[in-house]
Amino acid sequence: MIYQDLWHRLTPLYDDGEAQAIIRLVLEVQFGITLTDIYTGKVNELSREAEEELEKIILRLERSEPVQYVLGRETFCGRIFHVAPGVLIPRPETEVLCRWIEEDYNRPYCALQPPMPLQVLDVGTGSGCIAVTLAVDLRNSAVTAWDISGDALLIARENVHQWQVRVELKMEDALRPSAAAMQQKFDVIVSNPPYICDKERTEMEGNVLAYEPKTALFVPDDDPLRFYRAIAEYGVQALSADGVLYFETNPLYIDNVKQMLNALGYKQIEQREDQFGKLRFTKAIRP
Repeated sequence: MIYQDLWHRLTPLYDDGEAQAIIRLVLEVQFGITLTDIYTGKVNELSREAEEELEKIILRLERSEPVQYVLGRETFCGRIFHVAPGVLIPRPETEVLCRWIEEDYNRPYCALQPPMPLQVLDVGTGSGCIAVTLAVDLRNSAVTAWDISGDALLIARENVHQWQVRVELKMEDALRPSAAAMQQKFDVIVSNPPYICDKERTEMEGNVLAYEPKTALFVPDDDPLRFYRAIAEYGVQALSADGVLYFETNPLYIDNVKQMLNALGYKQIEQREDQFGKLRFTKAIRP
């Protein structure tokens, strides 16, 4: 097999740079072939079995399947997470949300007299990338993660075990929290809920629409704040005094989210840009 032939097969779907990056990732992750190896012709030395495996991978990629699902992994905040079609692929934008929380709460404390653990809830955890990241990086924290999808919780559990952290995983509906959930208290609630309106489908990549879970992506055009409102209303009851709510937000509706939080009595509402200059994150303190 010739490297140029491999990435050229993906050019009907991707530009040259992205096609090359995808093939390089596949070769390195699946076959241990580095960029230096590519330049020295190691791709041509693959065994018959490896060539057959690579051909199956290329066929999946030619059907627009995201490379993250093909390889079963994605990197988030410097860590590798297992992903599969049952969960949303972690995005680099969401890393900014995690770093904001860490910036706010990772303060030094005396190990001889540690404070009570920071109680954190991740609503709609998916792969568990937010929950695991906060469990690893937030000092003295206790993290709970909800999802309505059993498939998502299984994948999140794999990632929790892989990173050897304590995260309490629960099947909960963000729109209708259980009676037990209504009795819990948290210092931080974070969520990257579904926030793309149906009318925005035409602007999205075909492979996202074909493969990523629609329940993790879309909300009705007539109620784009459905999940934000439900989580914020839950937060009024479940957040501790001065507890904080953090959202990843659709940039088209970030001001509507702010107005909704104001109407519920939330205080000190802040907005923050992602690394691409779009206002995407919202922080608010419990009423």
